[in-house]
Amino acid sequence: MPYVLTDDGPTAAHLRAWPHNALNPRGFVMVIGMSAATLAMPLIAVLGSPVLWGLLPFATAALWGLWFALDRNWRDRRITEEMTFSRAAITLRRTNPQGPPQDWRADPHWVGLQMVPRGGPVENYLILTGGGRAVELGAFLTPPERLRLHDDLSALLIRLKSYA
Repeated sequence: MPYVLTDDGPTAAHLRAWPHNALNPRGFVMVIGMSAATLAMPLIAVLGSPVLWGLLPFATAALWGLWFALDRNWRDRRITEEMTFSRAAITLRRTNPQGPPQDWRADPHWVGLQMVPRGGPVENYLILTGGGRAVELGAFLTPPERLRLHDDLSALLIRLKSYA
């Protein structure tokens, strides 16, 4: 699951969420290597002929395009959401791949958690309200993961409010 909710006692907790990243660095190397080997197979037949120089730029462009797309996807997946729960405040920091981090802070007594199963921008749209603002939580998670996160956070918020 791409989030970790750690319990730091009855009145404190920490949440860290990140998007799925199915391709690890070793997989990246394997995909590029296997693609290069596959693109090189037809070039072996034309080694030593002028046709090689006609096909080589296209094979190189295809390999570069794959590298660029995978690398761009990798950089775009560097999103994290970190929440700190305490009796004094609940803070959320979303770190985006480009641009400054976004911060949100609210009193735990006034924080509300809402799940919009359908009709929102995505299925199981998770909204955290408080401090005069509403923020989306876990936009990069799958609908079942957002549902589990909602259940975990609901129980945590009830526990925090009961100790207040």
